[in-house]
Amino acid sequence: MSTTMPATTIIGRDAEKKILKEMLDSREAELIAILGRRRVGKTFLVRGYYEQQLVFECTGLHEAGLADQLLNFSKALQQAMQSVIPPATPDTWIQAFSFLSNFLQTKIKTQPVVVLFDEFPWMHTPRSGFLTAFGHWWNTWASRQPQLKVVICGSAASWMIENVLHNRGGLHNRVSRTIRLLPFSLEESETYLLSRGIRLDRYQVLQLYMAMGGIPQYLKQVNKGESANQVIDKLFFKKDGMLKTEFNVLYRSLFNNASHHESIVRQLAKKAGGMSRTEVIAACGFTTGGTTTRLFEELEQSGFITQYIPFEKAARDAIYKLSDEYSLFYLKFVDRARAMGAGTWHKIAAGSSYNSWSGYAFEAICQKHVPQIKKALGISGVYTEASGWRYTPKPGETGTQIDLLLDRQDHCINLCEMKFSDKAFVIDKKYASELDRKVAVFQERTRTRKTIFPTMITTYGTKQNIYYTGRIISEVTMEALFA
Repeated sequence: MSTTMPATTIIGRDAEKKILKEMLDSREAELIAILGRRRVGKTFLVRGYYEQQLVFECTGLHEAGLADQLLNFSKALQQAMQSVIPPATPDTWIQAFSFLSNFLQTKIKTQPVVVLFDEFPWMHTPRSGFLTAFGHWWNTWASRQPQLKVVICGSAASWMIENVLHNRGGLHNRVSRTIRLLPFSLEESETYLLSRGIRLDRYQVLQLYMAMGGIPQYLKQVNKGESANQVIDKLFFKKDGMLKTEFNVLYRSLFNNASHHESIVRQLAKKAGGMSRTEVIAACGFTTGGTTTRLFEELEQSGFITQYIPFEKAARDAIYKLSDEYSLFYLKFVDRARAMGAGTWHKIAAGSSYNSWSGYAFEAICQKHVPQIKKALGISGVYTEASGWRYTPKPGETGTQIDLLLDRQDHCINLCEMKFSDKAFVIDKKYASELDRKVAVFQERTRTRKTIFPTMITTYGTKQNIYYTGRIISEVTMEALFA
């Protein structure tokens, strides 16, 4: 069976759209779970793709009690019924789903229909019986309606995984497909801005991405005729700037006891090279155990931190890094800042703190765009493991850190140096000897027999000089990250 495509233009999301189409075309009931952080575009994707089929939508209320959630459900049902007279407010979730079945009965005939429960975790208030009632409704009625496609969305990724995907009760193994909606890539961010009539050169798109990541709702705040610096100044430093206040609600809307999650994020923001789990726990004053493990898992599932296993090391040696661009920028420049108000960013961007931040932010973006880097190097078809490596020296020794290694199955390793600059990067005598030392320490300490290819990843390329020739084997520019 073929279905009509939506009228709404959805930028990127090709893999997700393919899944949504398969669900629509299937001949049985489907339960789809969509996970993704706040403002990443989960609702927009569902509403846009299922524009013609969406017959009922209910969004949970944050920190509201059972009575308010049921009243909210009743209003959603009234809107779906297009009725002037509101239906009776259900007394329980069992009754609410019974009302929904009665309504859907009139809609499920020959064409597929879609039901959306947005911010699903918020509906499950203490002792409300919501999850049990939903599982019962799905098992006894909804799963028997071949035309019915139920989508449940949640920003609290960890809650969705624990209570829905790993449910041991009525929802055990009931979810047909799971979509984890990630922020836009650089290419998707550029396409999104172009779709809104905003034309910026790639250096400016990169600057925006370094400050706010590929979050569609953040990028939506960019207006025509504004430079990247003007946008950052407006959103982060002006009195009512959207991203000046976002941090205070971001973690609290996703996690219970969000102060613990914030503590981890704040510690990682201080260490560009990342920290081991033990180092983070010590810095936060936590104890080891299941509760702390869950904090790391929740932040990782929600896309705020990323775990990197160093070259030739085991999972227990993992290094955690703060991989959310917005949080990094906010904690570096906005949190507890004395200077605020229009023009603040223009001053900061001319200082040394900008240089250290931009270098780290660019490295983090490169680590997220490894497939694009591999493509530029012509090794897309070669099995590769991306990792980092650091050597902590003993007294009298020299330590070093490599943020990105591409360990290839064809017996070669690209040792990547990432440099952010507003012009072509110049390798001088000092940097050349530092690079030689990195390669030497890496070869000596790992005893690798693989061929090392020193590789530069820069914004505008690397100037060819006596320190470049014979030392740098490959290079990748900013343009390739947009591929």
